[in-house]
Amino acid sequence: MKPDSFSPIRAMSAPKHILQAGSDNPDNPAGAVRMEKEHIVKSFDSELNELTHIIAQMGGLAEDQLANAIKALVRRDADLAAQVIVQDARIDELELEADDQALRLLALRQPKAVDLRAVLTSLKTATELERIGDYAKNVAKRTATVVAAPPVGGAAGSLGRMASVVQGMISNVLDAYINRDAAKAEDVRARDAEVDQLHTSLFRELVTYMMEDPRNITACTHLLFIAKNIERIGDHATNIAEYVLFLVAGKLPSDDRLKGDLSSSTLIHPEDAQK
Repeated sequence: MKPDSFSPIRAMSAPKHILQAGSDNPDNPAGAVRMEKEHIVKSFDSELNELTHIIAQMGGLAEDQLANAIKALVRRDADLAAQVIVQDARIDELELEADDQALRLLALRQPKAVDLRAVLTSLKTATELERIGDYAKNVAKRTATVVAAPPVGGAAGSLGRMASVVQGMISNVLDAYINRDAAKAEDVRARDAEVDQLHTSLFRELVTYMMEDPRNITACTHLLFIAKNIERIGDHATNIAEYVLFLVAGKLPSDDRLKGDLSSSTLIHPEDAQK
């Protein structure tokens, strides 16, 4: 309900009472203004908490989606992969809810300083989580093809180890977001380089499998895309970590993000596959 605006004319014509300045008596202009401000603050906090709850829901679903997509790959479970594909729609729905709530807060509450950063961080985080959900769905889609082909060495296990690191990043960055924990956000940001290194190693492993046996080419090609999807999920978790740092400190990190992905410049010679 829109609060009545304060009218100087009504205030002048109202009965006079002897009250202490700042009294909560609504007949006192100063007290009425203070009560109105307190009401606005409480309403904003409640609506911001609702937005945070939506983000937490999205994060939990994104974690589950990645975990189930990798489980489907390792266990060669096409049915579980199909479930992941279907359940992605719920993350998309929550992103729309988060967008609506954030835009309402911006339009109606016009937050400033840390309150404004909280809304903007939530809006950005929702976008990143939706992308994480999309990449998890892509992993599941390619898994459906991979399980139809013979297993390729220890590739699934290597992907599982890489995904485990990324899952930890998602979990920790959500904790950092909920608790406004800059130190934990910094830890997540630092781990991105580890994921990049794992991706480079996995790239070499999969290319070697293809060179050893051309029958592995189809499965390994899909596994290469899966590995890249997982690496990109790590990037999006790192983006959220940087938004949390912006929320807490009021500015984005000034140093360059450490990168260790050398897959784009990796060259493997045929003789390497024989070693």
